Amino acid sequence: MPGLTMPHSRSSRRAFSLIELVIVVVIIGIIGAIALPRMSRGASGAADSSLIADLAVMRNAIELYQAEHGGQYPSFADFVDQMTLYSDPLGGTSATKDTTHYLGPYLRSIPELKVGSNRGQNGIVATQGGTSAGWVYDATTGSISANLPDTEVDARGVRYNSY
Repeated sequence: MPGLTMPHSRSSRRAFSLIELVIVVVIIGIIGAIALPRMSRGASGAADSSLIADLAVMRNAIELYQAEHGGQYPSFADFVDQMTLYSDPLGGTSATKDTTHYLGPYLRSIPELKVGSNRGQNGIVATQGGTSAGWVYDATTGSISANLPDTEVDARGVRYNSY
């Protein structure tokens, strides 16, 4: 009917009560308290996994070098060149491949250590110690490990230098 108007109805809009907001904030806090430590351990776990992967790649390269060089491991003095350049069967190196230097390269570069006090170092030393190198290499056995003190351990308590 024209001219008739409906009475104004109250809006049935309802806001959150203070109690409901507090409950939501508490739930978010609990979730954060559970998730944050797990996420922070994730970064260190990733670095540990990277160390394991880098060691596996370098150990495989050393073993391949040994297989192709008559059972001889790379020498300590020429380790970087023998791993990253072309080599002849006697271990001599060249930056370019030719008829005598046809073996390798076994690595593109020596990886940087990703954990511990020597993080970022990619040099090679013969014995544990010092801060100028990331790796310890024994040319008599072909073994390679992280150049870190026994006190530096992963989240499980395993020494990095024993990986």
